[in-house]
Order: sequence, then C-alpha cells, then structure tokens
Amino acid sequence: MGSLESGLPLKRDGGLFRSSSAGKTERNLFLQKPRSRFSRFFFLKKLDYLLWICTVAVFLFFVVVFQMFLPGSVIEKSEGSPTDLDLLSGDFAYLKQIGGLDFGDDVQFKPSHLLEKFQTEVQRELHPSSMANKTQLQRFANRKPQLALVFSDLLVEPQQLLMVTVATALQEMGYSIQVYSLEDGPVHNIWKSMGVPVATFKDEKTNIMVDWLNYDGIIVNSLEAKEFISCLMQEPFKSVPLIWTIRDSTLAIRLRQYDSSGQIDLIENWKKVFYRASVILFPNHVLPMMYAAFDAGNYYVVPGSPAEAWGLDATNTLSDENRMRMGYRSDDTVIVVAGSQFLYRGLWLEHALVLQALLPICSNFPLENNSSSLKIIVLSGNSNSNYSMAVEAIAAKLNYPSGVVKHKGVDEDASTVINAADLVIYGSFNEEQSFPEVIMKAMSMAKPVIAPDLAMIKKYVDDRVNGFLFPKDKIKDLTGILLQLMPTGKLSPLVHEVASKGKITAKNLMVSETIQSYALLLQNVLKLPSEVMPPRAVTEIPPILEWRWRLFQPFFNSTYEDRALKSSRFLDRCEELWNHTHMEGSGSTGGPDDSFIYEIWVDQKNEQILHSRKRREEEELKDRTDQPRGTWEEVYRSARRADRVKNDLRERDEGELERTGQPLSIYEPYFGEGTWSFLHSQSLYRGIGLSTKGRRPMTDDIDAPSRLQLLNDPYYRDTLNEYGAFFAIANRFDRVHKNAWIGFHSWRATARKASLSKVSENALLDAIQSRKYGDTLFFWVRMDTDPRNHIQQDFWSFCDAINAGNCKLAFSKALSKMYGIKGDLDSLPTMPVDGDTWSVMSSWAMPSRSFLEFVMFSRMFVDALDAEMYDEHRQSGHCFLSLYKDKHCYSRILELLVNVWAYHSARHMVYVNPATGVMHEQHSMQSRRGKMWTKWFSFATLKSMDEELAEEADSDHPSKRWLWPSTGEIFWQGMYEKERSMRNQQKEKRKQQSKDKLRRMKGRHRQKVLGKYRKPSPEEMATMENSTMLNRSRKL
Repeated sequence: MGSLESGLPLKRDGGLFRSSSAGKTERNLFLQKPRSRFSRFFFLKKLDYLLWICTVAVFLFFVVVFQMFLPGSVIEKSEGSPTDLDLLSGDFAYLKQIGGLDFGDDVQFKPSHLLEKFQTEVQRELHPSSMANKTQLQRFANRKPQLALVFSDLLVEPQQLLMVTVATALQEMGYSIQVYSLEDGPVHNIWKSMGVPVATFKDEKTNIMVDWLNYDGIIVNSLEAKEFISCLMQEPFKSVPLIWTIRDSTLAIRLRQYDSSGQIDLIENWKKVFYRASVILFPNHVLPMMYAAFDAGNYYVVPGSPAEAWGLDATNTLSDENRMRMGYRSDDTVIVVAGSQFLYRGLWLEHALVLQALLPICSNFPLENNSSSLKIIVLSGNSNSNYSMAVEAIAAKLNYPSGVVKHKGVDEDASTVINAADLVIYGSFNEEQSFPEVIMKAMSMAKPVIAPDLAMIKKYVDDRVNGFLFPKDKIKDLTGILLQLMPTGKLSPLVHEVASKGKITAKNLMVSETIQSYALLLQNVLKLPSEVMPPRAVTEIPPILEWRWRLFQPFFNSTYEDRALKSSRFLDRCEELWNHTHMEGSGSTGGPDDSFIYEIWVDQKNEQILHSRKRREEEELKDRTDQPRGTWEEVYRSARRADRVKNDLRERDEGELERTGQPLSIYEPYFGEGTWSFLHSQSLYRGIGLSTKGRRPMTDDIDAPSRLQLLNDPYYRDTLNEYGAFFAIANRFDRVHKNAWIGFHSWRATARKASLSKVSENALLDAIQSRKYGDTLFFWVRMDTDPRNHIQQDFWSFCDAINAGNCKLAFSKALSKMYGIKGDLDSLPTMPVDGDTWSVMSSWAMPSRSFLEFVMFSRMFVDALDAEMYDEHRQSGHCFLSLYKDKHCYSRILELLVNVWAYHSARHMVYVNPATGVMHEQHSMQSRRGKMWTKWFSFATLKSMDEELAEEADSDHPSKRWLWPSTGEIFWQGMYEKERSMRNQQKEKRKQQSKDKLRRMKGRHRQKVLGKYRKPSPEEMATMENSTMLNRSRKL
C-alpha cells in the first residue's frame, strides 16, 4: 500500500561503503593515515607473529579510547538507550520508532503500492463479466469529469498558487472544476478569471448544502476544511472519491499529545477522518512518517511546491539583519552544513566527514583576536538535543578554532539560518525520494549549493550551472571544490552567477512533475460513469513549466498567516468543542438506577409492539368482508371505506392534520443524514427514509423498511433506490396515504435548485382541483436540462449513455420476460423525438389510483430485470449497465421508466416550470396516435398479469428465489374465494358445535326430585306465630 512497509526497508548505500570493515575505517578517517599505505605496510613488511599481535592490540586500544572521549559516539548505542531517546526528542521523536540507521542507510516511504492497488481494482472491475461477454460496454461524451476543490479560505498563500497551476492543467485535460471555501478572500477573483465557479459559506452556522454526488472526485486542500470531510462521512456521500492534502505536522504533534493525555475518543475521531479519505496527500516524505499511526494504506506523496520560493525577494534583503541577530559580522563567511530531514545513527559521521573536508579552507581565514571570520553552522536535529555537544566534540578533535563550528536545530528557524549563509553544503549521502527541501530553500534564496551527486539531486542540479556537485563516494573532492570557490577566502564571481541561476531554477522547480502526479493520481482514483468523457492524457496538453506567478503578482507585497499557526488555532477550537461536548455527555449520564429504568422501558416497548402487531392482524382480518372484490376499483373503494371507519385514537401532529385536507401529498425518499438539509419541512411534503438508522428525528417521516421488509436488505435498498420508496408506499396503500393525488420529489432536485417554488405549488394544486388535464403525470425536472445530457440526446440515446450503452438491451430483455415472449423484442416502445421533453430524477405527481397501476407495472418490470441480473451482480458487483462495479445497477433505468408507462398508457404529460408554475403539455394525444402500445400497457392487461403472478405465489408457493412477492401485496380473486370458504367452514363448524351442545344437554340423565317445598299460607303463618308466643310465655 501507500505506506511504510512492515519492517521498514532500510537500504545501505553500497556506493559509499561496501563493507563493514570499510565503514569502521571511515569512522576514524581523521585519526588515521590513508588505508592504502597502512595495507602496504601490513602486508609487505616482514613481521613476526608476536609483533603482529601487539600491533593489532595497540590499534584496538586507541580506537576504544577515542570512542570513549567522543560524545557523538552515544549515537552508536543501541536504539533503546536513554541518550538515543534524548537525541530524538521534540518534534522528531516520532523517528525513534523507525529504528536506528547506520551511515549511508536510508528509510523510504513507497507510495507506488497505492497506485498499484487502484490500478488492480480498475483492471478487476473492467474485466468483462459473464453477462458483459455477450454485450459491449460503451462510453459516451455527454459531460466532462467534475472535480470539486475545497479550501478553508481563499487567502493568498502558496497552496493557492499550486492549485491554480494544477487546475489550469486539469482544465486543459478536460476536467470541469468547482471551488468551495468556508471563507472568502482575494484569490476568489483569480479563480473567477479562470472561469471556475466559486461558492463560499460565510456563516459558520449555515449547513453546507452541497450534493457531492454531482462530482466524480473531491480534493480537500487543508486541515481546516475538516467540516467538509465530516459531510462526506455521512450517507449517501461515503462512496465519493476524496483526496485530502495535509501540509504540516501540527496535527501529528497534537495526536501524540492526545495519546499521552489519554484522549482516546479524540484520536478515534481523527482516525475515522483519515480512514474516510481515498487518498491522503503529503508534500514530502517526512510527513507520512509522522502520521504513520493513522496509515490505512492510503498515503501518497506529491513533491513540489512554490512555498520555498514564495515571497523570498523581500526576505533576501534581511540577510545582514539575520547575521547581526545571530551574532555574526557582515564580513564573516558563513557556511551552513545541512542534511536529510531524517535522523539516524550515522548522521554524526557524515557531518564529521564534511567538517574534515572543510578543514583545509581554514587557512584562508587567519585568526584575528583569537577569532576567525569563517563560521560553520551544522543545521540538523533539534535544538534541545545533545547533538550540539557531539558537533563541538568533532570540531575540537579536528582542531577547529573555538567558535567556528556551531550547531543549530531545524526547529529554530531553518529559513533564517540559510538566509544568513554565504554557502550551503548538503551533507547527507542518503538517496532521496524527492528533491531535498533544504536545497530548494537555499536555491530560492540565491545561495550557492554544494551537494553529493545523488540521483534525485542530479535530476535538477547541473554541476557548475545552477549548483555544484561532488561524487558521494569521493568526499575528498569536496575540499577541492571549496578551494576553487573560495581561493582567497571570498566567493568567486562564478559562485554568484551559479547561485543566481539556481534561484531561477528553484522558482519553478518540479512544476511539470507536480502536474503529472496529480493527473496520474486522478486517473487511478476516479471511476467515471459511462456518460462522462474521459480526460486527455497530460502528455497531450501543452507543457506547463512555471507556476502561475503572474496571476498572484498584485499580492506579492501582502503578508499571509503562517499555515502551521492557523492549523494550531483550528485544532484548539476542535479541542474546545470536543471537550465541551464530552463534558455535556458525561454530565448527562444517569445514576445506578438508570439501567433498571431502561430495562423496564424496553419491556414496556416490546409489549406495545406485540400488542400493535396483534391489533393490526385483527384489523386486517376484520377489514376483509364477505362481499366479492372482483375488480381493482372495488378493492380500492372497500379499502378507503374501511380506513375511514377505523377507530384510530392516536394523536396526530400538525403536519398530518394539514395533509388530511389537501388533494396532494408529495413524498421525498432519502437515505442518510447527508440528505437532511435538502428535505422540505412544509406540510405538502413528507419524508420517507430508506433506512431506519438515517431517519430525521422529531418528524413524522415514514420508515420504509418497516412497511416493506425487502428494504432491510442493503442490496435491494441500493439497487431499487427511489423505487424502494414507491413500493413501500403502495404496500397497504390506504394505511399511510389518504389523498386523491400523490407525488414524489428527489432531494437531488432540491440540490440542483429544481424544486417547486410556492407559486408552482399553488399552480399545481389549482390544476389538480380544477381537473384541467384529467389523469395526468405532472413533472418539473426536464431531461433536456439534465447535466448528463448537454448534447440534447433523445430518450433512448440518453438512456444508453447513462447505462453503458445497454439500456435498450435491458428494456428488451425485461419486457420479453415480463410478457412471456421468447427471445428479445425486435423493437422497443416508441419514445418519439417531437421537440418535447421527458421526466428525470423521479420528481412528479399523478392521481393515487394511477400510481397504484404504475406500481403494479413497475413491480413486474423490476422482477424481470432482477431475474436477468441478480446472480452476476450480487456475487461480483458487475452489471452490464455500468463500466465499473455499481451497487445502483439498474436504478438509472428505473428513473426513466415512468415516461414509458405514462406515454403508452395514454396519460397526459405536463411539464410544470418549478420557478414560475407555467405548465406546458408534452407529447399531446394527437401526436401519439398510432405510436402507443396501449394493449401492452392497458390496465386490463396489467391486472390479469398481476393476478396470474399472485395466483402462482399463493397456490404454488415456489421455493426458488423470486423478487415479485417481496415487493408488495399479493391479491387475486381466488384468495378472496379461499378466505370466504374458510369463513363458511368456520361458521358451519360453530353451528355444528352449538347443535352438539344442545343435543348433549337434552340427552343427559336427570335425578328425580326427593321432595317439594310448599310455601305456607298467611293463615298458617299467623297460627305458627301465635303458638310460638304461647310457648315462650309458659317458659317464663
């Protein structure tokens, strides 16, 4: 992948040191005589065995003593030693995870695997499937590839210059570009002069309402534009290719701080952002190392930037001030020894060799008051590390005068140090993957540069033309070059001439390579639909060899804020917002009894669901009366009557109450949180979520999966798209829709600003209530204004263009299977070219009764399409209606299906202008005479076909996979008769049970009466009372 490979491929530079023995000799080069003389002495002299032993022992003793007194030798300790960790402290602490590198070793970031991965995926997806072997996939040139460039602001800075230059080349290649920014700035006019539309979001509280599905790729150019990436992390925008550019190490340093402070949640949040990007772009090979912990195999490097050459004309005038600030005089000769951005164990040895080569020129700078006018600065590492001690020790061992050699950390201000220099020496012998930034910075400041003849350096630096080169395996040649350039202690005129040419070279260095890298990356990342014209190759456009400095000329005197500081402030705001949200979340946590309360709530909720299911089943059985339902009209009227008398005691919200009295209700299918900002909130509209997870809170949106279980399968949810909502609404239609007319509106039409205005809504309602056109399909998104149809194609040509040239083939196969015709149709339903237009994007309205008829036709058509494509598409993702893997395989055909049905079923088709409400009838009935397939699309034909399918599903119960029964209700006359016979049987059974009960009651044995109680007469009662009183008196 495009990342650091496991094990870190450390490569030893064979040209510099061939063996370990050679390396040991070079480490002590400045304490020994040349190796060749020592070898001749060792091998040619007649030495006895004892003398040879003593010589080796003395030599090893002095080597050990020297290493003990050299502070820099601590770098040679094991990579886990405390001193080694001290050396790699600060911002470069991440490099200690890479491991120790010896002299001449290098660590490389290899992003080529990322391109190989994309190329492999493209080849795999372009490999013809079993179905595609019989068909030919075609590409059309209906529109250009669409790119979105996203910035945090449009202020004047080097990244804007880079992207303006790259965008110029991309426009020449055929890309269409749109710029988005959170803040406006002076560069807005530059983009506008290039013909690039610019959209800014000034108010931070305003939602970013952009339909990212309109773009084939998105390039985010700063860390501060994370808000845009947050939008792209929501459905349905997760599949849009995203390239994110990170230009500094600010976030990497903060992420290490989050790790040490235990802010794991914040780290995980950023990790999700890193994983969302298709490619994360870096301007150099150091930054991928710093962000290695978040590498998901999507890192890529595009070196080359005008940042080093930006605004250096004004900086060069501050050279003397920088010298004074650093404690140097104006007549001092300052030489800067710089190196690779990586830290490794052999770093001190490379610097020692360079300092040894510089030693002979000290004789050209005599001491005055124990001070030399020669000043050597070793620019490397961190100012807080102990590497300064190592540099001072090396200088002392080489007998440099005190104060000549000093160490400066890269973190102090490398630009200030280089600006104060008279000569810059690149002292690293690692093979670089890109041109070293320190050399580019020095050349941009018109500083003469001396560097080893590494492959990447030789590519842009010509010896004695714009710089000076020496063989990397002959470091002694560096001394000769220095003596030639400074024969008297001052730089020769040739040096200044070479430095001036170097500045010209650095000003436009690697322009063509940067453009080629962007073009190659886009070529491998973007998967262009079949209607998109492929861009030209970068070799087919005129070469661009300069950054677009001319466009930014008026702003060169203006200052711009340091990007690292701006990134730091942005991260501070992110931390504050995160901490505030986290504190609110932790403060709202309940006590120990909350879990018990939650369990009670769950149990109650489950009981409510169970009761509601039972109630629905009882109501469904109750609604089915004994009267025959032979026609669809009778079924419809009976369902409406049953719904009106239904005892519904639930509380209705205001939107539902307002919709009850309206003739029209428009539904808006949507999937994911990214679409919420495009949905309407008026009572005329109602959302229908294709997924339960992404539904809007606090709304009465319809949950489509609960109404149609098929949509719980992500495959059919993506493939059917809006038609999933159509089928969900039509299933038990009268339970959710109670208006005479029904409409649908795509959220993407709202994003295109093609939604109905208030005037158009009123005009549409007036036309419906006045019955001006009768049974009509009203639509308000035209095919001839669709961005996919710039060349104004006819219906079938446009359908072919957006379906890889196989729309007519798919229609032919589906209709043949649907109507039971053997083989493919010889001709397709006529869709004439008469100057009128058609409906796109599923934004239309029609009578509710007609909608049910359309759904009846659509269910059979979708079932036929699914039977042709399911096996291949479900297993491999390939579909002969797309050039690449496409989860929305035949949704583009379904988008246009309503036009075929409405035209050939003799419905009026009226276009409603979404802005003004003006209506124009399309394809008048008179022009259709003799062209409509009315027998194929008549209600009687479709109803008989629907009943046949229902009878098969109800009677045969087929075990094979069959989509049609899962797309809606199953009803035919036989089901009614079966239910009536079952009810009659139950009634007869109950009657028989009553007769048996009466017979048992009559035939059971009865016991004879033992005695009969007779109530005494009033006279007898009086006599009994008198006798009772006499008895009592006697006893007394």
